[in-house]
Amino acid sequence: MSQKNNIEREFNVVLYTRSGCHLCEEAEQLLLQHGLIPTLVDIDTDVKLQSRFDTCVPVVEIDGRVRFRGRVDAVLLQRILRRS
Repeated sequence: MSQKNNIEREFNVVLYTRSGCHLCEEAEQLLLQHGLIPTLVDIDTDVKLQSRFDTCVPVVEIDGRVRFRGRVDAVLLQRILRRS
């Protein structure tokens, strides 16, 4: 899903998640706080995604590039958004 943040640029953000993942919930909240509305994808609904991301959710993909695995660093997220 595309959206604009404070920098007035559209980002395509995908958050790979799974049910019961508290880090995934934290990642979603942090993305929302930065004006990003991620498309949520449950990895457990796709065998290939489950194999690829099983032990590292949440995974945040911004504009087709995986930027975070496990935890989202707020400072690094801000830098990525400013540079893009």
